[in-house]
Amino acid sequence: MERMVVIGGDAAGMSAASQARRLRGPEELEIVAFERSHSASYSACGIPYWVGGDVGHRDELVARTPQEHRRRGIDLRMRTEVVEIDVPGRRVRARDLESGTESWTDYDKLVIATGARPVRPRLPGIDAPGVHGVQTLDDGQALLDTLAGLEGRRAVVVGAGYIGVEMAEALLKRGFEVTVVNRGEQPMATLDPDMGRLVHEAMDGLGITTVNGAEVTKILTGPDTGPDVPGGPRERVRAVATEEGEFPADVVVLGIGVEPETTLARAAGLPLGTHGGLLTDLSMRVRGYDHIWAGGDCVEVLDLVSGRERHIPLGTHANKHGQIIGAGAGGGYATFPGVVGTAVSKVCDLEIARTGLLEKEALAVGLRFVTVTVESTSRAGYYPDAAPMTVKMLAERRTGRLLGVQIVGREGAAKRVDVAAVALTAGMTVERMTALDLGYAPPFSPVWDPVLVAARKATAAVAKAG
Repeated sequence: MERMVVIGGDAAGMSAASQARRLRGPEELEIVAFERSHSASYSACGIPYWVGGDVGHRDELVARTPQEHRRRGIDLRMRTEVVEIDVPGRRVRARDLESGTESWTDYDKLVIATGARPVRPRLPGIDAPGVHGVQTLDDGQALLDTLAGLEGRRAVVVGAGYIGVEMAEALLKRGFEVTVVNRGEQPMATLDPDMGRLVHEAMDGLGITTVNGAEVTKILTGPDTGPDVPGGPRERVRAVATEEGEFPADVVVLGIGVEPETTLARAAGLPLGTHGGLLTDLSMRVRGYDHIWAGGDCVEVLDLVSGRERHIPLGTHANKHGQIIGAGAGGGYATFPGVVGTAVSKVCDLEIARTGLLEKEALAVGLRFVTVTVESTSRAGYYPDAAPMTVKMLAERRTGRLLGVQIVGREGAAKRVDVAAVALTAGMTVERMTALDLGYAPPFSPVWDPVLVAARKATAAVAKAG
């Protein structure tokens, strides 16, 4: 019997374990999975909506419990952290976080799905009570516990990426006065600044104060004299300081972003890319190792538009990686060709979407391009509740190949980016896109869908550029 060891019990790791189990029974393949937290197979993307009250209970974010995995023949060991990978010896050393005991486990096949870790800058006061990250279900519960015990209603979110704007919305829904402190030119660095400005304007309209170009220098603390503090007063967060000023806070949420959690892989000498993620081949095998696979937020993937490796931590990719890995480890074959960088988000009723390259990303890989921006509506203009949206499109100057699309608008805006994602994956030109046979009826779209309006305008811009 062979043994497959999985490090990480969330999307990529348990998808890989489950797929391998479908292909090979317990009499052929033993599967041992290690997870250091209290939960497995959960949606981290849903944490802001749980904090905001859209999701009623943490259990609703769990796709499959540890007990369910075990009933399917997977030896899932919770609260157990792998602390060393011995590649030549084909074994891992794991520590039981409850008892502190350690033991070695041999493997024939190894899956690394260690995910990503939140960026947590080394600032004075960053570890003070009241400062929270939101990477795991335990993090979400800790934040909710803090919110429930607060008398003050001032929240500061540090960072204005996906997690930052989603947490700003969640805190706003809980009745907090929210300030977002952002080091960038505009919120959402995953958009070009002109599109990010639309997000900024919408956030201001919702009552969220957004401070751009502000670098946090320290977290200010003060005495916590609340009755529930054991042992008397202690220091807790009171404000966030930047070079421009201070922003009072009863709670601080860090939404600065994440980076690949590859500490174990680096120590084991496995190959890492420029962004710190593991490098794999098309079958998600770690390059140079036919018995080790890696997937999820700890890997870098091929960008099909730029041809470069990128780190794009999304649950959609992680689940696909797990399916590919499980097929390979289970004796089958499958490949993951790459991504085009599609992502959607929202802040209250404002929908935000992007796919492909931003202007700065296209410039970084030496592409010459044209850009167009169009204003349209989600439905026929005369149909009730038609909502405005802005579509920006990038096309390669010489060939007209679609390079990227960004959309900001109200209801019905974000998922239109999927049309562009398909076009990017197929390598379509903007001229060819104008002939796409998309669905039309007044309740769903204008006669010319906003994405196709942008494609028409981009086609003209390419022709004008020669």
